[in-house]
Amino acid sequence: METTRKLIRKQSLEKLYAHLSGSRKIYAPVTAANKQVDYKYNPPYAEVASDHIRSTLSVKNIVFPKVENLFLFTNNRTESTITDIELFKIPEVVLWGAHPCDTAAFDVLRSIFCWDTKDEFFSQRVEKLTVIGFACHKSDDYCFCTSTGLSPDSSKGSDILLSRLQNGDYVADIITEKGNAILDSCPGLFEAAPDEKPVITEVKVKFSHEQVTAKLANAFEHPFWIENSLRCIGCGACAYVCPTCACFDIQDETKGKNGKRYRSWDSCGFGLFTLHTSGHNPRQVQSQRWRQRIMHKFSYMPDRNESLGCVGCGRCSSGCPVDMNISEQLEALQNI
Repeated sequence: METTRKLIRKQSLEKLYAHLSGSRKIYAPVTAANKQVDYKYNPPYAEVASDHIRSTLSVKNIVFPKVENLFLFTNNRTESTITDIELFKIPEVVLWGAHPCDTAAFDVLRSIFCWDTKDEFFSQRVEKLTVIGFACHKSDDYCFCTSTGLSPDSSKGSDILLSRLQNGDYVADIITEKGNAILDSCPGLFEAAPDEKPVITEVKVKFSHEQVTAKLANAFEHPFWIENSLRCIGCGACAYVCPTCACFDIQDETKGKNGKRYRSWDSCGFGLFTLHTSGHNPRQVQSQRWRQRIMHKFSYMPDRNESLGCVGCGRCSSGCPVDMNISEQLEALQNI
């Protein structure tokens, strides 16, 4: 559908927030006492952050929870009873304040969870989700969204994208049917679009993701992987803060006769991730695991899922305890 552009005054944002939170759960960023920004459900509008560069964690858990029950079961002597999770009870949620790198990640996750077999848990959460994205008016050296084909004002993944004007008002791009439904439900909050251009930050292009993908086709045995993984301690922090990493483990947990099967986040950077029951591990050292991470995001996914497994948010670099900067490594990889 065609995008509609409107104006929303800064004093009307709180009214829009209250309108949306009146009928749905709302998930918004809040600045903690330690200055970290984390997303919380239903915070008061006065606590909602709007001037941050990135939240500590991504917002992927809104559609791919850290821990998610798949079904419940009861074991008796002669039979087991399975109880399915009632997916229709998943609530409608509004994601407020996500930046374009995070909103674009939903399409990446969709290419994974709906690649061959449609994941009903993921699909139901996406269907119940409405996204109010905020364009970026500031950035730092960790940001590299422009190197992955995005931009600080990309509307990809947003139902409404808000871009700040110099005076603090916002241009509102109404992009989808969900966005139009919000516009129709509170038309008095929106005005005719201004001629003024929003304040959008600049993010330097650091590498070409197309060239990286082309280079990886012949780089599997290159010494680059050993040289550039020596600092990696396999902690998995990069995967846990990443908005597009989708590795998970499945486990059963029981208490007496009752139990549940659930999935939880995992990481291909862990040594146990590929450990076979026999004791064999096809990725025995950290350089092989680091290679898998880069190959998956920039080679395997473009080939199989027709998507890039990175949105350039910079969290993996900013959150790495040993200062492994992925954009610097990708730039070096492009030039080997």
